[in-house]
This record gives sequence, structure tokens and C-alpha cells, in this order.
Amino acid sequence: MEHIIALDAGLGKYQPLKKIICYDDFDKGLNGWMDLHPNYVGTDFNTLRYSHVDKTQWGPLMLSSASFRLAGTHGSMDGTYSLKLSTRQAANPYTEAPAPGSLSHGIKRLTTHLPKGLRQYEMWYAYTPEQDRQGLSEQAMRAFGIFFDIQDDEHRYFIGARYLNAVDGKMVRRWQIFRARETSDVEWAYGVEDDWCKWGIDAMWYGKRYPDGATDGFEWVPDGYQDLCYNESDDKINWSYLRLLIDTEKREYVELQSGNRIFDLRGMKPSLTAPYARIKGLFNPSMWVENDTDRRVFFYADSVVISAE
Repeated sequence: MEHIIALDAGLGKYQPLKKIICYDDFDKGLNGWMDLHPNYVGTDFNTLRYSHVDKTQWGPLMLSSASFRLAGTHGSMDGTYSLKLSTRQAANPYTEAPAPGSLSHGIKRLTTHLPKGLRQYEMWYAYTPEQDRQGLSEQAMRAFGIFFDIQDDEHRYFIGARYLNAVDGKMVRRWQIFRARETSDVEWAYGVEDDWCKWGIDAMWYGKRYPDGATDGFEWVPDGYQDLCYNESDDKINWSYLRLLIDTEKREYVELQSGNRIFDLRGMKPSLTAPYARIKGLFNPSMWVENDTDRRVFFYADSVVISAE
């Protein structure tokens, strides 16, 4: 029997590695992406343990045609629907723990059977605050990012990148990677004893934050300043390309591409923690967004490609 392989034309805007693990075009549905809720823990996984960070209020995910107050329906990059992450109208000062509802988080829950090696996360995305007033409000967007949540035979680790757009209303526009400073589990969890989350995990909301935008969970990318495209009003969204390449054999970063900028991250390591129970083989691509003021912000993913060598 002759086999004919026809690739989806939408893949033409990507540069995947040899093996495509998933190509999620949100015109075709949610493709398994979902929002995040608190974990049940304890011996029988029947306890909702206290945490200083209230994760029950994180903003929801939805399929969106990107409708705005003035522009009507924007649509996605290649069709109608994108995956939309929305925060709520809440924010704490940067140096405090994120306020309930100030983040929205999307996750695709996978495991992996592949030999260790190169893995790549690609995405076309756009972002904007809610268009609920006149004028530009770019500074309402605090940060967004992508990452893999991985657990192999020996370690669990988060490996990914965050774009820090603004801190308490001041533009920063710099890239960071997941890499935690040496602290204790208690310090990492804002002083909570025996928190389920351990050092280096969930740096999106754990780890002390500093006035200059640094945190205990992220490290600045060298020469990582980048002025991203942001149009003349909050209803004009521009689709941008983002790519993260990692090496799961070496457990290290390889490179980050944002638009036409490529940041060489070779040799930089994520923070390794002891494995958690029951999640061996975990390979979860994720994304999130956080607002800097009491104004909702939206993050749109047109599509995502996860690939391996």
C-alpha cells in the first residue's frame, strides 16, 4: 500500500523538529488545553491544602474570536478562533504574591514515551488589555510566558521563558527564564510550612519578587530586552512568533526565539527538584498571563506546535 503524507498548510508558519508531538490549531477546538485548579494532596489525594496563593480564582480559558469594543471581531491568525487566557480585575503590587484572579494559566496534560533529547515549543500569539477605556494601556500587562513541566526518572523541573512587560506601571520589556535562586521550600511558598509546592516549581506565582522585576524563580536572559509590537489601540492585536528549544537529555536550555531575535541559552540549567508522586513521565506544555493593574488582560494563542528530534 502506498502511503501519501499531506501536511496541514497551517504548519507552514512553523519550523518544527522531525517528530511533531502535537499541532494544536484552536480553530479546531481546545485540543486538550485547559485551565488550572488547585491540587488535591495527602495520602489519598483527598485534601485541599492551604496555600498563600489562591489558585481557585485564576482566570478561565476559552475559545475566542477576539471581539473588541470598537473593532468588532478580530478573529485568529488563520481563521476565527484562538485560545484566550483572561485574567480578572485584580492585581497586587509587584513585590507581593499575585492577587487571586490576576493570572490565567493554560495547560495541556501529556506524558512522553520518547527517548530524551531536543524538544521544541512554538506558538503564534497576541496580547492586549481589555478595551474598556480610551488610550493605550500596554502597561496593564505584567507578564506572559510558556514552559514545559517535566518529570523524568530523577527530577521534576520547569523549563521555559517569561516576558516581563511591566512592573507597577513601568515598562520593563525583558525576557527571563525559569531558574530559581537558592531558597528554602518555606521561603519559596511565602512562609507557608509544608506547602505542597516545592522550591523551583510554579515560579509563575511562587518565589519572592523584587522591585526591579527580578524574582527568586526567574533569571534574566542576557541582553534580553525586546520591544515587542504593540499597535496604536488596544483592539489592534498583532500575531507574533515564539519558540523555545530545550534539551531533556542534558536538562538544559538551548535557545529562545521571539520574532526575529534568537537568544542563545546553551548551558543554562533549570532548577531540579525531587520527583513528585504519581507523575512519572510528565510532559506538560503550558502558558500563562498576568496583569499589572486591576484591569483584565487577554492572551491569545492562534496555534501551538510541540515537536521532538
